[in-house]
Amino acid sequence: MKAHLSLAATSGHLVLEKMNPTVSIAVILTVLQAAHCQMIRDLSACLLGQSLRVDCRYENKTSNPLTYEFSLTKDNRKHIIQSTISVSENVYRNRANVTMHKNLVCLYLHSFTTSDEGVYMCELKATNDYTGNQIKNITVIKDKLEKCAGFSLLIQNTSWLLLLLLSLPLLQAVDFVSL
Repeated sequence: MKAHLSLAATSGHLVLEKMNPTVSIAVILTVLQAAHCQMIRDLSACLLGQSLRVDCRYENKTSNPLTYEFSLTKDNRKHIIQSTISVSENVYRNRANVTMHKNLVCLYLHSFTTSDEGVYMCELKATNDYTGNQIKNITVIKDKLEKCAGFSLLIQNTSWLLLLLLSLPLLQAVDFVSL
């Protein structure tokens, strides 16, 4: 038995042989989960009345809590607007808020003016994700911003609506719904 243990120890298998199978699976899943927990898919900005809305869409492959930071770079200086990663600057605290929906983090900057123009950054990090933060930038110029679509958030979070529309012909065929 001693020879087997020393051989297993030199080949690096001692830990796996002596480890509970349930723990082994948990360790493997944790390592795989931390490989890429989230990825920013899209960063967009639009005007909602007098407010700037910055939408940071991401793909999350874990149920771990998400931390975020929205910042603005202007005049070669980074200004933290809203964050769960670090401290927000006083000048933005009363003007900004963030909402989180499934796969979407939205920054709202109220009373948006040309002095708020610059490069906006969305930074996301899932708890226990050791691959680093995901970062995406967008340049925001007030005169070039489009107005926000009022129904984009509703459509994004209602896949059931698409399912209903796709199944409508089937429901009509079985005379369940008549139009």
